[in-house]
Amino acid sequence: MSTLDRYVLREVAQAWFAVTGVLLVILVSNELAQILGQAAERGYPRAVLLELIWLTSVQNLTVLVPVGLLIGIVLALGRLYHESEMAAIRACGIGPGRLLRPIGILTVVVTAILAWTVLIAAPAAFGRAEGIKREALRTAEFGLLEPGKFHTFAGGSAVFYAESADPDGTLHRVFLQRRAADTIEVVLADRAKHLVEEDGALHVLVLYDGSRYEGSPGMPVLRRVRFQEHGVPVRLGAGSSGPLRVETRPTLDLWRDPSAEAQAEFQWRVSLPLMAVIVALLAVPLSELRPRQGRYGRIGVVILVFFIYVNVLSAARTWIEKGWLSPAIGVWWTHALVLALAAYLWLRHSPPRWGSA
Repeated sequence: MSTLDRYVLREVAQAWFAVTGVLLVILVSNELAQILGQAAERGYPRAVLLELIWLTSVQNLTVLVPVGLLIGIVLALGRLYHESEMAAIRACGIGPGRLLRPIGILTVVVTAILAWTVLIAAPAAFGRAEGIKREALRTAEFGLLEPGKFHTFAGGSAVFYAESADPDGTLHRVFLQRRAADTIEVVLADRAKHLVEEDGALHVLVLYDGSRYEGSPGMPVLRRVRFQEHGVPVRLGAGSSGPLRVETRPTLDLWRDPSAEAQAEFQWRVSLPLMAVIVALLAVPLSELRPRQGRYGRIGVVILVFFIYVNVLSAARTWIEKGWLSPAIGVWWTHALVLALAAYLWLRHSPPRWGSA
């Protein structure tokens, strides 16, 4: 590469990295607040929070990379226009068309990384995040039995309370209520222990020296049983439930699946690396500034163009899922429109101005 190519490549790469980093920090901060809220509401263990944030960041990168590339190129070239460096470049007989060489190198590298992320890493990250959430909910169904607090489990049909606890985990002055059909069971015990078996799938409350009362609401008969040791097993639900979400499926499986939902997800994944290439072509003509125009004069236009692009693309994906649009047409018409816009912006300038001498 020439000195000019290396210079432009460095400027654009630095701008892209900075913009993408800032956007990622903003989104991660937002995701952090949501994950912490979900953790407090659903009882996620603190150990899984960092992994959830990391996995969510991988998913966010699939959209952040194209918009970061677009804004990064516009910012870098806008600085060259604003500080008259582009005027000096043109005075040497080099037009903006020559800028496609260093920008193309960065775009190829970014697109390759994005393609791997979208097609391989993001589905795996989504699946792992869903698995962590399901397992956290499953574990929180029983939860840690802390003294002085009421705990519900077994789908809300059981309530547990212990007044105090020893350092070894033994619970004292225990209350347990369970409901099964029309029968209510109340257990009072002096002490209890909480045992976990079968890799967390089975929890057992072993109660000592207490009484169990059984009866039905409205009935005068109440059964009382004294015991020295009484075990109450609680089997948690399966770790996974429901069909596999399409976002977690491997890309090759989606490609082979003719269903509308699978094709919509497949075309969305392929569209993101393609979007990176298209916005790079679009960024060069959009970055041109008029005399005395501020360095950030085109940022608003660029953000608006990308906003329309990604939202129309998302709408096309939804139309495919709902069967309103044939997968054969798919989302490709959206890319064709933006490519046509990029071609128009390039062709509105005379070839000598955009070419190189």
